[in-house]
Amino acid sequence: MTREIIAILRGLKPSEAIEITDVLIAAGITKIEVPLNSPDPFDSIAAMIKHAGDRAVIGAGTVLEVAQVDKLAVIGAQMVVSPDAFPDVIRATKAAGMLSYPGVLTPSEAFSALRNGADGLKFFPGFKLGTEGLKALKAVLPAGTKTYAVGGAGPDNFGDWIAAGATGFGIGSNIYKPGYSASQVADLAAEIVAAYDEAKA
Repeated sequence: MTREIIAILRGLKPSEAIEITDVLIAAGITKIEVPLNSPDPFDSIAAMIKHAGDRAVIGAGTVLEVAQVDKLAVIGAQMVVSPDAFPDVIRATKAAGMLSYPGVLTPSEAFSALRNGADGLKFFPGFKLGTEGLKALKAVLPAGTKTYAVGGAGPDNFGDWIAAGATGFGIGSNIYKPGYSASQVADLAAEIVAAYDEAKA
């Protein structure tokens, strides 16, 4: 079962990248991003791809520039996640054969992202849009548009977001913060997967 959960590992260090990747995959989370404002993010991402690129979709978050997309393509990243919907970044991501998940909040941003080739929309910050806002947007978005709630979505409200039309979630501080041990991340990931599976049932 492929769960629509993207683990956001902001602050991850290369020295812990492999261990954290393993516990996430073991828990059933197979979409993992390392934001580029983490320490040496390209080193972490490259190591994770080499270790588990055949078992998980691994890529970067907080991608803001085409040069970053190009660098990710060289190391074999599989997805690009951004806080904004910069058309140049989306088009470069798709040209390089990677999945594109830009950040949007308004109808204008959402449709612009889709027109430029986005694979899914990251609604960020999700708590500003809310479930009612997502429900309203889903009414006008093309059928089948993948929508991810990020910021304000977690195990306690997965069901509400799914009922509003969310495809999945990006989970950051609920699953990883700098200093968390692999066992802590494993426990949090297990809770998140259980809540997600229950909400989807």
